[in-house]
Amino acid sequence: MSDRAETRTRTSAAARGSRAPIRFTVVLRTPARAAQPLFARAPKRWQRVLPYAVVTAFVLALLPSTITVLTNGYKAGGGWAGALGVAQTVPLLLAVTRPLPAWGLVLIADTVGAVVLTQADQVAGHTWPWTPMSIVGYLLLMVCLGLRESIRTLVGVWLVTGAVGVVLGFYEPDGVTTTIALLFVLSGAFLALTGAVRGLGDAQQRIAEQESISEAERARRTLLEERARIARELHDVVAHHMSVITVQADSAPYRLPGMPEPVQEEFAAIAASARESLGEMRRLLTVLRGDRSNSGYGTDGEYGTGGAGGERAPQPGIGRLQQLVEATVRAGQPVELSLAAGAAQAAPPAVDLSAYRIVQEALANVVRHAPGARTQVSVTHDAREVLVLVVNGPARDAVVPLESSGTGHGLVGMRERVRLTGGTLDTGPLPDGGFRVAARLPLNALTEDPS
Repeated sequence: MSDRAETRTRTSAAARGSRAPIRFTVVLRTPARAAQPLFARAPKRWQRVLPYAVVTAFVLALLPSTITVLTNGYKAGGGWAGALGVAQTVPLLLAVTRPLPAWGLVLIADTVGAVVLTQADQVAGHTWPWTPMSIVGYLLLMVCLGLRESIRTLVGVWLVTGAVGVVLGFYEPDGVTTTIALLFVLSGAFLALTGAVRGLGDAQQRIAEQESISEAERARRTLLEERARIARELHDVVAHHMSVITVQADSAPYRLPGMPEPVQEEFAAIAASARESLGEMRRLLTVLRGDRSNSGYGTDGEYGTGGAGGERAPQPGIGRLQQLVEATVRAGQPVELSLAAGAAQAAPPAVDLSAYRIVQEALANVVRHAPGARTQVSVTHDAREVLVLVVNGPARDAVVPLESSGTGHGLVGMRERVRLTGGTLDTGPLPDGGFRVAARLPLNALTEDPS
């Protein structure tokens, strides 16, 4: 591997590493719909199962611990200890899908437990009103809430937690270690941290959605611009033929003397219709050419000059491929052309123009994405079709990644021109690092009009 390629590899790896935390926050993000489990958008099954496993492990650990501590430490009695242990831990199983109801149940159970412990035999010397086990379970709920609920809901949960602690503080037994402030501070910290993670995931999700929308709009705009550009060129061809029809119909009585009166009237009607159609065509061309100065390109600098001379220039075809290749060679790109005799005469105007533009766009891509690569251009034909083939080898210099959209004058244009003629297009990379463009243009299958 060359130094340049190795540098690109290290840069790409570093970029992927820097994006890893962002991808993690998107995975953590959970939709706000009811009963939607945490980590529902995680790509792997074990990641989606992980919240259930963690909550179950906490419940299995906290349930016996709570009953044991309340029974042996606080001397709350076996019946009360068992009931409080179940009430304070089992609702945690809802935290994965419904954290807000689970929080309500646990807060009620913890509050009832604090009231019961005021009458316990050995509450003095222990923590109150929140026992260590209830604090752990409560903080687990805060994590689930922070990853799920809105900021307004999180603030409300935090304030209710503090308010309940303040109310219980008026009934504090003697000799206890109060945990009101501890739970209030820890719950606020956990809610703030997980809420920030959730917010970052939401922001990244919105950015990704906006990028998708922007990319779709760019692709649609590129396609429309390319179709309009092709329509402008084809309308030039059609306008030429309409002009020929008008001249022939007008001159028919002079070229064919002795023509019966009905026939002369028929030719006059044809000429009038053709002249009216030509006027409509010219008005349409005026509209289509409104932004032409901003849409042209070409390796030989021929198309889209925006000047009046460029507008009056005839449309190029297969017969001008030699000039196009020579201009590309002068620009420093080694190109060889193989042109079958009679290809230009055999192709109708639309195919003739499309073949030229496909070669032009293919060479423009080679110059941009594979500078210095040896390129072969081949145009052959038979009685049914014209085959255009452009193949380039690997680039000798730095390569710009190939883009199928964005500029509107690359693969998109080729696809539209081939679609116009009813042909097929085959493009793709070669094993040696080069690229291949093959277009088949039928001579008698013009089925679509991009306008």
